[in-house]
Amino acid sequence: RKAFRLSHVTRVPLLDTTRIPDACSAELKDTCARILDSGQFILGPEVMAFEKTMAEFMGVKHAIGVSSGTDALILALMTLGVGPGDKVICPSFTFFATAGAIWRVGATPVFVDIDATSFNLCPDAVVQALTAKTKAIMPVHLFGQMADMQALKKVCDQRGIAIIEDAAQAIGSHTDNRMAGTWGDLGAFSFFPTKNLGGYGDAGLVTTQSDELAQEAKLLRVHGAK
Repeated sequence: RKAFRLSHVTRVPLLDTTRIPDACSAELKDTCARILDSGQFILGPEVMAFEKTMAEFMGVKHAIGVSSGTDALILALMTLGVGPGDKVICPSFTFFATAGAIWRVGATPVFVDIDATSFNLCPDAVVQALTAKTKAIMPVHLFGQMADMQALKKVCDQRGIAIIEDAAQAIGSHTDNRMAGTWGDLGAFSFFPTKNLGGYGDAGLVTTQSDELAQEAKLLRVHGAK
């Protein structure tokens, strides 16, 4: 056999961030300039406006901005008081941050199988994995396709188990007229540049319908300061 060699190789980047702002570069530059002039680089009115817009878009009472999707998961777990001795069920097929966030708060991730059609958390597998130490489940809406939240919510409501939706890849996804991130006790979103809605750098969001959980999450976000 003759050796085959490519005379020209075109490298295609996984993500070309230089092409992202083309359609709205002027607006983005104006926004960046406004933030630089304000001197408010952490939280501030721009973040508050974004939180309000996202809450209205998703039909959820509270949207809380954080620095990344991973921090959104960690904050959600901390808000629910998940820690050492607790177990959190999550799918075996997901990005590292899902289980990594559980481990970082001292809890134990319990991996269960996925549904063969949707690649999302299998409700029957969740039931089989439940124990007295199960504090929460963390379904992942993978590739923008939502997990079976009706079945999962029924399982958790019957047993008093919390739900944290890992919706990092699913902003705007919905089922039964309800958006991702609004089914569980808390939802977590990522705005890493590769995500459906990517930002300049990294960012995340926590959502909840609960006033009490929102208050706790906001306190934890700023280390207890008010």
